[in-house]
Amino acid sequence: MVTSRAYLENGRLGQGLDDVRAEVGRLMSGFIANGAQPVEPAALLPADVLIDLYGEDLRARAYTTHDPVEGELMLRPDFTVPVVQIHMANGASAARYAYAGSVWRRQEVGSNRPTEYLQAGFEVFGGTDPAADDAEVFAVLATALGDLPVMPVTGDLGLIFAAIEALDTNERRKSALRRHVWRPQRFKRLLERYSAKAEVSAERARLLQAVEDGSVHTLIKASGAALGVRSIDEIAARAEILLYEKEAAALSETAVALVSSVLELKSTMGSAAQELRRVAPMLGAAADGLEARAQALSDAGIDVSALPFEASYGRTTLEYYDGFVFGFHAPDRPDLPQIAQGGRYDALTRVLGDGKSVPAVGGIIRPEAALALNGGAV
Repeated sequence: MVTSRAYLENGRLGQGLDDVRAEVGRLMSGFIANGAQPVEPAALLPADVLIDLYGEDLRARAYTTHDPVEGELMLRPDFTVPVVQIHMANGASAARYAYAGSVWRRQEVGSNRPTEYLQAGFEVFGGTDPAADDAEVFAVLATALGDLPVMPVTGDLGLIFAAIEALDTNERRKSALRRHVWRPQRFKRLLERYSAKAEVSAERARLLQAVEDGSVHTLIKASGAALGVRSIDEIAARAEILLYEKEAAALSETAVALVSSVLELKSTMGSAAQELRRVAPMLGAAADGLEARAQALSDAGIDVSALPFEASYGRTTLEYYDGFVFGFHAPDRPDLPQIAQGGRYDALTRVLGDGKSVPAVGGIIRPEAALALNGGAV
């Protein structure tokens, strides 16, 4: 139906449209009342920035177009990246932002997920107390959701990064694991590969021997005409990495068990720090951070003894959350996406700020999904 929009029939016409606009206005007013200033990023964003962040896989999820002057552009897949760009371009000082508008995502054939839907968000930059800022953003969104029948869940991707850092292995392997935290299956395969000495085929053994004795360029040239786009120097560099990996010690069973224990940790926010100290006592600093956040949430009026916590929650979202994460879902409406979600993304500010990092945490509510959950009324 041409008057329908994400999750809502007749959301583009008459009373339905009035309800959508009223809901967006209500959310924006609440965010602004908490000190946020309105911001409206462009709908068309430079594709190179987004692809550098998320990789070529993003092309399958975002709409792209080409402008003869601006080059390749993408329809905004979310708000966080352009809001960070705006903030970092304006001096990277402390600030709060509120926004609302459409985002666009390509879907697979046969999917009933919308390709365009609204987001209304609240972002906090430059705070001096990360635990308090995490708690405030969670509480602001929880308050905005009011009495909607939603269930919250929290997590902390920082625990996974801390577990990776504690591994007794080389930095190249740690970097690869960090890069694939948001891809659970790839992460699992890497961990399995690093935990056992892989068998080396005769061809690879010959290649590695050529690297050791300095004849790798000769071997590559003698192998025939080049296929693909990699140069001989690039192939040689890759062969050196393979030799480096061959000589690296395998991860111990204890190390793999540490990472697995952190990934599988489930508790409540009130007990998460205690559980982490039990399964990974060497991650004391991370446990201290969990305790501080639990206290801040409690101070904000949240019952942390009943607030679910899953260390791996948020691993399949866009790749910028690197600390506290949260979501609110409707258990009785499996046809709806998460009604709200958010988290901390300090590392993203460093990437987009040319190395200058600013603490940042935020979250979004999907107004159309919230209205659908509430029977279509404000």
